[in-house]
Amino acid sequence: MTTKLPRWLVRTIMTLAVLAAVLVAGTWVVLSQPQFGAPMAGARLERAVANPQYKGGRFVNLEPEAPSDTSLVDYTMRQMSGDEVRVPPKPVPVQVVDKAALAAAPPASGLRAFWIGHASTYVEIDGMRILMDPVFAERVSPLPVGPGRFHAPPIALADLPRIDAVLISHDHYDHLDMDTVRHLAQRGSKFYVPLGIGAHLERWGVPAAQIEELEWWQERSVGSVRIVCTPTRHYSGRGLNNRSTTLWSSWSVIGPQHRFFYSGDTGYGKLFQDIGARLGPFDMAFVKIGAYGPGQAWTDIHMTPEQAVQVHRDVRAKRMFPVHWSTFNLAYHDWDEPIRRAAAEATRVGVELVTPRLGEVVDADRPFASTRWWESVR
Repeated sequence: MTTKLPRWLVRTIMTLAVLAAVLVAGTWVVLSQPQFGAPMAGARLERAVANPQYKGGRFVNLEPEAPSDTSLVDYTMRQMSGDEVRVPPKPVPVQVVDKAALAAAPPASGLRAFWIGHASTYVEIDGMRILMDPVFAERVSPLPVGPGRFHAPPIALADLPRIDAVLISHDHYDHLDMDTVRHLAQRGSKFYVPLGIGAHLERWGVPAAQIEELEWWQERSVGSVRIVCTPTRHYSGRGLNNRSTTLWSSWSVIGPQHRFFYSGDTGYGKLFQDIGARLGPFDMAFVKIGAYGPGQAWTDIHMTPEQAVQVHRDVRAKRMFPVHWSTFNLAYHDWDEPIRRAAAEATRVGVELVTPRLGEVVDADRPFASTRWWESVR
């Protein structure tokens, strides 16, 4: 004889089942949105399988990183707590870029740049216009929540001149912004990305002819400028279960008269000495100094400011241009700690560190009068 369940229990079970179904359906709907990108398939996946850094369905670093000892819950709680001054207490100074002056053709020989914010940087090199990891979004998140900007960009996305080459280091939201990509693609820009990211771009409507998808040490040319995809030590992913399914990189750009290096987001490794030996010396190195945290697992893939100065020395660059700080709250440190530590280390070892305000132009062939502007943001 079967026992009939109480009506309240039946109602409870049915309610929980409906809620579970709604949660699953809602999660599927959210994760199917275009901002999460697309997985590799076909010839792109075949290239990945043949890549020596692709193992077990994921890309791996040349130097393995320590396993993480911080759960997502711990990370979230730490982000919501702590006594660090992670947000500037006063407005960050921004020098508005003259869009009319920027519209003039860049000189055939020259290297100048200005910082848009975080890792995003505009560079002119020997007649070519380049953007690195351009993010103009208000928030670096796939949803309308998450870390917001401390400041407006020094120039509106719509006011940029036509960009010849867009360099993407990896697919994290603070380096790859769907709306920015779509705008630049409509203007005819060509994208140079590590292997796998082309699938994201194609889903966002970027024509295949505007995508150059490279593996480490592969290169392409834009006119007389060589763009080389160089190694770095990081990871990737835009969803909940696709960590490291696309490649990450640094970039080395070599013109007839000038050359520069961009570290991307990275931990420290011996690989930078190899880059310096093979492609250096560089006139300028754009090096990540911020968004690091405690523990070896974190610093293995997000180097400290002191290690950033060492990267600059390893690649044999003349002038260090610090990036990846002062725009979003992404780590467990004061908002200005990265530049304070980087400046102290650069002074200690004799590295020329420039500290431009956002939007302030740095010319590699001219002296630059750096200031400690962050000290006034108190």
